[in-house]
Amino acid sequence: MIKDGILSTVGNTPLVRLTRIFKDQPFHLFAKLESFNPGGSMKDRPAMNIISQAIESGAIQSDTIVVESSSGNMGIGLAQACAYYGLRFICVVDPKVTTQNARLMEIYGAEVDFVRQPDPGTGEFLQARLNRVKELVSTLKNCFWPNQYANLDNPRAHHRTMAEIVAALDGQVDYLFCATSTVGTLRGCAEYARQRSPKTKIIAVDAVGSVIFGGLKAKRLIPGHGAAVRPQLFQPDLAERCIYVTDLDCVVGCRRLVREEAILSGGSSGGVISAFNQVKSSIPAGSNCVVLLADRGERYLDTIYSDTWVREHLGDVEHLWKYDEAFAYA
Repeated sequence: MIKDGILSTVGNTPLVRLTRIFKDQPFHLFAKLESFNPGGSMKDRPAMNIISQAIESGAIQSDTIVVESSSGNMGIGLAQACAYYGLRFICVVDPKVTTQNARLMEIYGAEVDFVRQPDPGTGEFLQARLNRVKELVSTLKNCFWPNQYANLDNPRAHHRTMAEIVAALDGQVDYLFCATSTVGTLRGCAEYARQRSPKTKIIAVDAVGSVIFGGLKAKRLIPGHGAAVRPQLFQPDLAERCIYVTDLDCVVGCRRLVREEAILSGGSSGGVISAFNQVKSSIPAGSNCVVLLADRGERYLDTIYSDTWVREHLGDVEHLWKYDEAFAYA
């Protein structure tokens, strides 16, 4: 099928059955592979939707400068969309951004603006990034801030994500497991499910150290999972339940996915798999369960898939293998 430009290929990502990672279980487990989006992650969806809606409304014109804060994937999605439309894009990042993500943004033509110090008031890099975005928007002429943390065109993009899942399973979606960050994906899927698939139980997967669902703020290593500041898009009734996972859970989940299913995925995807593992014994027989796998693993080769990085940040690799074995028999 011939498509009209690269952005027309965003969405309609595959839904695949996972049969190896949890063997001999009475439920059906499916993975929505958002890595098949052209920019490599589910953030392509809101990036395209926000930019296209802003162009249509006149908020973005040919000389507009797009300025956003991102830990990686949204920045790449916006860089791709802005490159397609010929727009100047400045992405504000912090030291947690991976080298691969920063380079990808630059290759698309984005200007990567590094915040090197956390916000002095909160001690958080996210707040420092937001402060820098506001500074740029106030000093540069004709700027547009997508504000993925509050823009309703973010969750609206994921109505389609959930619609694709519901259609693929003929309306029989019992559980959806979704990692949280800006809450755009979670909110969009939850909004669609309320209207079109009310029996679906939405399970949020948050990071230990994230404050989104009321957890205590602590250091987190996995970019794009959890948040140090509760996003404006958050609503308390978006999920049936929130499951917390550690950085180690994310690493083990990612490595099991690639070993058992040959799916090389990013950090939050490993967290979603580990969260599912925590509750799989309570899933009723015959249930259709879907896990959203947000992005590609190539962007994490120097972190999650590096034994050197694991040793430095999470302890001896032998501990990782013991944890992995416990995962297998949980």
